[in-house]
Amino acid sequence: MAIAKAERLMNLALCLLGTRRPLSKRELRESVEAYLEAGSDDSFNRMFERDKDDLRELGLVIETVESLDGEIGYLARRDSNRLPPITLDAEEAAALGLAAKVWQQARLAGAASGALQKLRAAGLPEDVDPYEPHSALEPRIPVHEAAFEPLMLACRDRRPVAFDYRKANAAQPEPRHVEPWALECWRGHWYLAGFDRDRGAERVFRLSRITGKVRSRGSRFTAPVPDVVTVRETVASWAGESADRSALIRLRTGAGYPLRAKATGVRELGDGWDELEIPYGHGLDAWLVEFGPDVVVLEPAELRADVVDRLRAVAKG
Repeated sequence: MAIAKAERLMNLALCLLGTRRPLSKRELRESVEAYLEAGSDDSFNRMFERDKDDLRELGLVIETVESLDGEIGYLARRDSNRLPPITLDAEEAAALGLAAKVWQQARLAGAASGALQKLRAAGLPEDVDPYEPHSALEPRIPVHEAAFEPLMLACRDRRPVAFDYRKANAAQPEPRHVEPWALECWRGHWYLAGFDRDRGAERVFRLSRITGKVRSRGSRFTAPVPDVVTVRETVASWAGESADRSALIRLRTGAGYPLRAKATGVRELGDGWDELEIPYGHGLDAWLVEFGPDVVVLEPAELRADVVDRLRAVAKG
C-alpha cells in the first residue's frame, strides 16, 4: 500500500511539474493511472485532495488557477520548485563529511552517503572531498539498541508507541505507552523523551532498558510537543549533575569508573576499597544500584535507605 501511494504521488507530481498550463481534475484523473481505478467521482476527489495536501506538505508548491470559464486547474511551476544553486566551501563540505561519518555505525549510513552524493551531483566542488579525514579523531555515535530506528521514525512521524521498559530498580519490565518527542545521546547512551500516557507526564527513557519490540500505535498525540525538549538536562539532574550536596560512598578498587570521574574526593581505605565523595542529586540512588555489590553508601542516611529499598525490590523480583 505504501509503495502504491508513493508511486501515485510521484506520478501526480510529474504531471503538475511537466505541464505548461493548469490541468483540471478531469485531466489529472485521465493522466494518473491510479486515479482511473477510483470507483467513483467522490472516491477520486477524496484521493486527489489527500495527495495534493501530501505533496504540499513535502514542499511542492502547487498553484490553484481559475480559468475564464470558471474551471479550476492545478500546476507546479518549475521556477517555484527549483532550489537555489548549492555552493559549499571546503570547511562546509568537511562538516558534512564529518556528519556522514558519525552515522556510519547506524542504518542511517546509507542515507547520509546518498545525501552527499546528491550534493556532489548538485555542484559540490570536485576538488573537495567531504570524506577526507581532517582530524586524527574519528567521530562515532554508537547505536546498538534495536529500539533506536523505530523510535527515530516515530519521533519524525509523530506516532505514539508502546514498549516494555525495565527500570533500574525493577527485576521485570512493565508496559509503557509513550508519545515520543526526541532522541538524544548523552555520555554514550541513547535516551528518549516523550509524554508517558500511563503517568500523564513527561518522561525520559534509556533505550538500553527497552526490552522486546517497539510497537506503533495508530492514534494521534494527546499532549502538546514542547518547542525545546531538554533530554540531557533531565538525565543530568537524575545523575546528580546539578547536585548541591555531597554523598560519601565506598567503592571497590578497580570498579565504578564513571563514579570515580564524578568524585570530588577519593581516599584509599585498603582491603580493596576506596572512599569517594560524589555530587548528590535526584536519581543518584538509581544510578548507584547499577553498580551492585561494588558500591556501599555511607552517608547521607536517606540516600543509603533509598539504595537499600531499590536493592530489596530487585531481590524480590
